[in-house]
Amino acid sequence: MSGRILLVEDDEGIRVSLRLALEDEGYDVDEAGSGEQALERFAEQAADVVLIDIMLPGIDGFETCRQLRRVSAVPVVMVTARTDTHDVVAGLEAGADDYVTKPFVAKELSARIRALLRRVRSVDQPSVLTFGRVEVRPDEGTVRRDSAEVHCTRTEFRLLCELAANPGKVLSRELLLDRVWGYDYFGDGRLVDVHIRRLRTKIEPDPANPRHILTVRGMGYKLAV
Repeated sequence: MSGRILLVEDDEGIRVSLRLALEDEGYDVDEAGSGEQALERFAEQAADVVLIDIMLPGIDGFETCRQLRRVSAVPVVMVTARTDTHDVVAGLEAGADDYVTKPFVAKELSARIRALLRRVRSVDQPSVLTFGRVEVRPDEGTVRRDSAEVHCTRTEFRLLCELAANPGKVLSRELLLDRVWGYDYFGDGRLVDVHIRRLRTKIEPDPANPRHILTVRGMGYKLAV
């Protein structure tokens, strides 16, 4: 599966080796050595997936991701040498869809990219899914709350579709990782938890006391209509 990747990494040696590995997998790769340069490159030519290193000169990876999110729902993978939970969660809260920690195997990164690209394809679901004051149209890729459009990333949208297509049914984190992210053993529950939290801020009247996207302790999440 081919696609255009924007690789944002300030270390030239790492950037070159990653570019060569990704090109060997059939991807077209654009490079950027800073967050500012990455935003300029993306404005000139959009990518299918963006890989962003957290530690960048100038604006860091978190801010680069946040600024990308203001203009695009492109899948974003944060690449970091940090394993601290706070940094991982901060990257996801900034709008990233996934993360990998250095050192990593190029094949693992490629598998994650393929999973992100596969999710772009339409899913076989009803044309309209509704709950409360929220309307989801999987075929159009739109979400509305009280008739106003809600802007979601592709991952947030697919997660919401999965929950809305199974009202009242408890979906485990493992199941959601498989259906939404497209893999199981590569991922971890923090991906699901942070995206659920972001979704609640967008569709719940009171995100701290959700009415629709409910946590079932020890089991997962379910959607209450």
